[in-house]
Amino acid sequence: MSDAKIILDTNIVSYLMRGGREAEAYAPHVQGKLLSIAFITVGEMYFGAENKNWGEKKRKELETTLRNFVVIPYDHEIARCYGRLVAERKRKGKPIAPNDAWIAACTVRHKVPLVTNNAKDFEKITGLETVTERIPE
Repeated sequence: MSDAKIILDTNIVSYLMRGGREAEAYAPHVQGKLLSIAFITVGEMYFGAENKNWGEKKRKELETTLRNFVVIPYDHEIARCYGRLVAERKRKGKPIAPNDAWIAACTVRHKVPLVTNNAKDFEKITGLETVTERIPE
């Protein structure tokens, strides 16, 4: 797997937007890398803005932030990966949330690590490498 490219989970994008200790903990994993996000992460970020009723200034900040990432679009190979990994996790008795499954499918399809603070959500997925950090209290 390439160490120059990574895919960020939605929680990492949120940390980077907010700054603070979470962003600092993940800084070594993102600096100097080609940062990508799955198409579903874009939707999750917009949902967060709507759900929290963000004002115009914060929404513009979101738009600016999202432009800093390569957005991985849907394709048929991602859909095949999605179907395989959802079935695989179900067989292992570890169902996966649909949005997490799409993020994982993008990561597996492109063979790059996923940086996440929720590595447990992505356990037991063949071909998926996660990078995580312990956030200091």
